[in-house]
Amino acid sequence: MSGKVLNYFAGGNTGRGFYQLFASNLKGLERLFILKGGPGTGKSTLMKKLAAEWGKKGYDLEIIHCSSDNGSIDGVIIPQLKFGIVDGTAPHIIEPAAPGVIEEYVNLGIAWDSQRLMENKKEILALHNEVSRAFQLAYDTFAKGLQEHDELEEIYFKEMDFEKANLLTNELIEQIFQNQTASKTADIRHRFLGAATPKGAVDFIPNITEGLDKRYFLKGRAGTGKSTLLKKIAAAAEERGYDTEVYHCGFDPKSIDMIVVRELSFAIFDSTDPHEYFPDREGDEIVDLYLAAVTPGTDEKYSIEITEAHKRYKDKMKEGTECLAKAKALHDELEKYYVEAMDFTIIDQIYDDLTKEILHLENNAVY
Repeated sequence: MSGKVLNYFAGGNTGRGFYQLFASNLKGLERLFILKGGPGTGKSTLMKKLAAEWGKKGYDLEIIHCSSDNGSIDGVIIPQLKFGIVDGTAPHIIEPAAPGVIEEYVNLGIAWDSQRLMENKKEILALHNEVSRAFQLAYDTFAKGLQEHDELEEIYFKEMDFEKANLLTNELIEQIFQNQTASKTADIRHRFLGAATPKGAVDFIPNITEGLDKRYFLKGRAGTGKSTLLKKIAAAAEERGYDTEVYHCGFDPKSIDMIVVRELSFAIFDSTDPHEYFPDREGDEIVDLYLAAVTPGTDEKYSIEITEAHKRYKDKMKEGTECLAKAKALHDELEKYYVEAMDFTIIDQIYDDLTKEILHLENNAVY
């Protein structure tokens, strides 16, 4: 029987540049392998192969997806064995805290023919520069989109009744926790539930919330306090000692999009565009901040301003996505040079060595 798989992003192409949350998800591991090597050296393929093998053995997995390549992954964690393996190349460079004891570098570059790469030095360097420019243009464009989104927020912010919003938040906290506490220190994990990718906005909400008894679908408009409400619920969970998964917004990492507390079997998340969902099973409930705390008729009163600001924001998001798609296409061209210079039989040996390491952890695991 295959183990359960939890999918999420730990890095994102955001309105504040590339933003990563890897450290939060790698803490507590006893062995962490950090893969080094250029594009096309097989990092993602190796990790997928390990995930498939150990998933079939019945182990639960965490799959960390790549926000810059929809078909690639950035990491695999086997929580039960306290094992992790991640892509440690730019832009998500991961520095070891206890090198050789917990973390170990794995250099896939030993499998390439340097002379063959040098024969294409000019083309490779040019593509590296083009990829960097495309990503930077994407980040600059998303930053402008974030400014447009802020303008949209201001419209609703001035029509908010914050006393009503606070009352709703306090009622939710009481409903969720019911004066329960856990007699331990909470373990807090920070992640992204979704990301801006070359194929547009992608999220893993259905997977992340699978099997939970209660799901709150948070509705509202920009600036109606959804992130603030979620931050307060996260604080309440931590204060009460419950392990909490805090999922940041893939567009603005300073905002929160979802809170999951598996010990209480609930999730509450921002269920608006671009990750809009509606109740479809028992235990689902809508919480609408627009209806609860915004002056009635606000949508109609500012319809022209809202429509124009929303269009400007959407245009920037589309433009930024096109930049990411261009960066991906250029990166694919760059990968070809490395693939042609690789001896993948060496990568197969590295895979076998990693498998032995995991087997050692399995044989010495205490359940």
